[in-house]
Amino acid sequence: MSRFLPLGRSARHSPVWFVPFDEYAAKVRATGVSVRLDRFTEDGWLPLDDAAVRTPSAALAFPGLGRRREPWAAGPQRHRARFAAPGHRPLYPADGEPFSAALDAVEFLVHPYDDGFPPAATASPRLIRLLPDVTFPYPPGVRTVRGVVRAAGTGAPVANALVEARGRTSRDRARWHERTLTDAAGAFRLALRWEGEKSDADPAVETFRLHAVERPGRTGALELRLPQDAGRRHVIEIRES
Repeated sequence: MSRFLPLGRSARHSPVWFVPFDEYAAKVRATGVSVRLDRFTEDGWLPLDDAAVRTPSAALAFPGLGRRREPWAAGPQRHRARFAAPGHRPLYPADGEPFSAALDAVEFLVHPYDDGFPPAATASPRLIRLLPDVTFPYPPGVRTVRGVVRAAGTGAPVANALVEARGRTSRDRARWHERTLTDAAGAFRLALRWEGEKSDADPAVETFRLHAVERPGRTGALELRLPQDAGRRHVIEIRES
């Protein structure tokens, strides 16, 4: 968990600023988010005791990280941050970056500094999107579908795959987008709060197209119809595309 950073204490020398964002609620999450910090060494990743502090704007920062004697004699060090929140899974690629299920942290460089030797780089806030997982407590009445993502041919579960659905509302053509991440067993539970495609032949039936991504070039898709497919356990197979 993080400590609260009072206004009287400066965090301007934090090498990173993370802003946890609850994608389902579409708002910054101010509580219930933990972050673990590691530093890369010649022996691999070393866990650190540095605790994140929370700023008044709900960002998580690490003031003092990188501060050392004779900073001019040292180079930048590679670090990573990993996040956790009940009922959520963190989406690590930044907005606009290709998705990869293998990405399990945010990596960054920490530049050494002291009072007379300022950091070599400044940090900008980084949004950490938190997506609902299979344990997310959806409100009563929210329509969801369940399933699993597997590798075609082997049937092996694909962990941390991105599962999403997109569409437009029929009345005002507003865009909607729902997404989630699979758990270690490849299972997912996706909310479908908005209406799917409808046809004149049977207006009571809504069609949704689910898309799953493991990494660029490895994707899968599934079409389902509600309400008849609501109770099924859907399988999305990942293939080379």
